[in-house]
Amino acid sequence: MLTVEELNDRLIDLAFAEDIGDGDHTTLCCIPADAMGRSKLLIKEEGILAGIEIAKEVFRRFDPELKVEVYMGDGAHVRPGDVAMIVSGRVQSLLQTERLMLNIMQRMSGIATMTHKYVERLEGTGTRVLDTRKTTPGMRMLEKAAVKIGGGCNHRIGLFDMILLKDNHVDFAGGIENAINRCHEYLKAKGKDLKIEIEVRNFDELNRVLAIGGVDRIMLDNFSIADTRKAVALIDHRFETESSGGITIDNLRDYAECGVDFISVGALTHSVKGLDMSFKAC
Repeated sequence: MLTVEELNDRLIDLAFAEDIGDGDHTTLCCIPADAMGRSKLLIKEEGILAGIEIAKEVFRRFDPELKVEVYMGDGAHVRPGDVAMIVSGRVQSLLQTERLMLNIMQRMSGIATMTHKYVERLEGTGTRVLDTRKTTPGMRMLEKAAVKIGGGCNHRIGLFDMILLKDNHVDFAGGIENAINRCHEYLKAKGKDLKIEIEVRNFDELNRVLAIGGVDRIMLDNFSIADTRKAVALIDHRFETESSGGITIDNLRDYAECGVDFISVGALTHSVKGLDMSFKAC
């Protein structure tokens, strides 16, 4: 299995390949190869900064001689007019790395900013906000890193690091009991030790899970606030609890006050707006 660093390296390589192709002919035609300059990362919108470390890697991989001076790091609360970093070196390199760096940093900073808003709304409840697998293909590691920078928690990274028995798994397996039993048989046969979570859609399924046990966390899918409160009382701390489905920034705290341990929010990554910033000569 590839490491996070190897996945990020592949993403950077692919991004340069799709953007530059056989050459940035606009830059190459009008900028001398020996021209030197500086560009600043200018913040144009309030939010939480994320992506500085991967941006440094983008510059390093394209041109190791670029010098990066960082003034505001990942997790910093930024405002319009702030300068997060200044990069100096070959102008050709500055121009060819500009868009990839901005694409990554705007996306990650938008996710961190959105996550921070959810985390603030949960303050004092003890409930933690989780991301999901609803991420941009190829950018999952960066997007999940941005969630953590914004103060949230990562759910499973992929299909390999946790068992999550969702409605389709339960239905295709022939029911709650079959799904859980087969899960344990599989883990034993493979010699794996993975946390097990199961999604329930109603109180009948919840009671079946409570009767059979054998899981670490129960996901309450599309439960109303009233039903969530009742379900949490039934579970009574025997298992971790997670709310999911139909949860927005407006009703987030209502669900948290039901006593759930986690709330998963796909919107942290699947419908976020990038934070506005630019990379300008200085």
